[in-house]
Amino acid sequence: MASDKPEVTGQPQGKLGPEEHEENWRRLGSEEFDVVVIGGGITGAGVALDAATRGLRVALVEARDLAAGTSSRSSKLFHGGLRYLEQLEFSLVREALHERELMLNRLAPHLVKPVSFLYPLTHRVWERPYTAAGLLLYDRMGGARSVPGQKHLTRAGARRMVPALKQDAMIGGIRYYDAQADDARHTMTVARTAARYGAVVRTSTQVVEFLHEADRIAGARLRDVEDGRETEVRAQAVINATGVWTDELQRLSGGRGHFRVRASKGVHVVVPREKIVSDSGLILRTEKSVLFVIPWGNHWIIGTTDTDWNLDLAHPAATKRDIDYILDHVNSVLATPLNHSDIEGVYAGLRPLLAGENDDTSKLSREHEVSRVAPGMVAIAGGKYTTYRVMAKDAVDAVGNDVSGRMASSITDKVPLLGADGYHALVNQADQLAAAHGLHPYRVRHLLDRYGSMIHEVLALGDSDPELLKPIDEAPNYLLAEVAYAVRYEGALHLEDVLTRRTRISFEYPHRGVDCADQVARLIGAELGWDEQRITSEVERYSARVAAERESQSQPDDQAADATRVAAPEAREGIVEPVG
Repeated sequence: MASDKPEVTGQPQGKLGPEEHEENWRRLGSEEFDVVVIGGGITGAGVALDAATRGLRVALVEARDLAAGTSSRSSKLFHGGLRYLEQLEFSLVREALHERELMLNRLAPHLVKPVSFLYPLTHRVWERPYTAAGLLLYDRMGGARSVPGQKHLTRAGARRMVPALKQDAMIGGIRYYDAQADDARHTMTVARTAARYGAVVRTSTQVVEFLHEADRIAGARLRDVEDGRETEVRAQAVINATGVWTDELQRLSGGRGHFRVRASKGVHVVVPREKIVSDSGLILRTEKSVLFVIPWGNHWIIGTTDTDWNLDLAHPAATKRDIDYILDHVNSVLATPLNHSDIEGVYAGLRPLLAGENDDTSKLSREHEVSRVAPGMVAIAGGKYTTYRVMAKDAVDAVGNDVSGRMASSITDKVPLLGADGYHALVNQADQLAAAHGLHPYRVRHLLDRYGSMIHEVLALGDSDPELLKPIDEAPNYLLAEVAYAVRYEGALHLEDVLTRRTRISFEYPHRGVDCADQVARLIGAELGWDEQRITSEVERYSARVAAERESQSQPDDQAADATRVAAPEAREGIVEPVG
């Protein structure tokens, strides 16, 4: 019997493999689009999904890789932002908590998970009722209660929850819940979902010039940074969603927005789980902001810093000063202090904070802004990872007058991401699924929390090659099948894409991916047809990147760290930087 379901155009199940990569280049140069989105971070991916599910013809182009910038280097939290309550930004907190609930319950339950934090109390009399009132407001703003509410603890109760704390580090504590996700994997899944609904998504595709018709921007000239080919893509509207590169794209367009983007560097360090004995994450006050100690599998992620950055936007570098700042603050409450030798990984990212046309007249918060840069082009910047879906809606709404015909309203609050449908049932069937493929149930549950119901596609790779269901030799948390899947389905084109973003090997292992680089590169090469010279080149480039990052992390200041980091070769040689 024929299905009565309408067929959805686009890549089957949002597949972004080598064939789709080549086909999408052809489509960019031969089709006309309603909207072209520039930027493959969470905002751009969200914009592409929002526009595609409204029925618009959409293309998304990214010069590097999906989530190559800020969207793979966050604190990996979906949270309301507890500290914003103190700043009286109630609407921002309420909006973010609503988005957290959507992710946990409907849109991405396979990727976004509850996580608990202990808030240590250090002052008697006033701090507990003050903090409790804030957390009560936080809980109430969250809407449906998909996570437990706050729980008050005595000093003894707090130390039972977090034995790693010093005796005198607190007088008590309050436990509350937020949510977390692998940001790079979530961003990539949003982009794949956009492709599922018809968006043309292509990485390694840089905008080098804008096309004009009279006074309007009518598209862009694109360069394939892998082979140097160029083509033109035409559209009724262009959306600049490039985060910290927003100003560069605005200069390239010849337009002028109503805001500037200031880059703020945030550094995180990763340590083994056994180094901090705790059943909960921690949130600690600092003189500037807060510091999180976040559970991450067999690790803790600790961060972040918040300092201005005016150097290379693609490769922000952590310094010894940044790392010392984090260690000093977390060690102030730990009975057994951490030192540099405990650190497995370090990563640095840039927040795209908004500033007005001059800093004296306007200082904008973490709320986002949409600006019409020129006829036919808008820019979206600012905001938080958690509120990406709202940002995307506002950006697409802003091009409504540029797109012919009536534009439907946003529906992304009703569109689960790929892998969400069927996830809960598969969790209940994990033991049977594990037995069928000869895997440990723990391994299957780990895969379910990375792929959801797309786990079948990953495991199916082992049907023709059972070796793929074995772990990577020097990174056994990941299967070889995940490397092949990253290339065939998730758009990975380079060794760096796999070790840094499709997996998180680059910061989860002390070798930071170097010890498994050859094995992984050979598997990628088998998928993409690399010869021995190309495999060697990819391994050497990745190893040079890791060496440069390690060296930068021993430098005393940003200038020295940046000079060290940018000396490493780019994975994508054809990138032109800066673009504007």
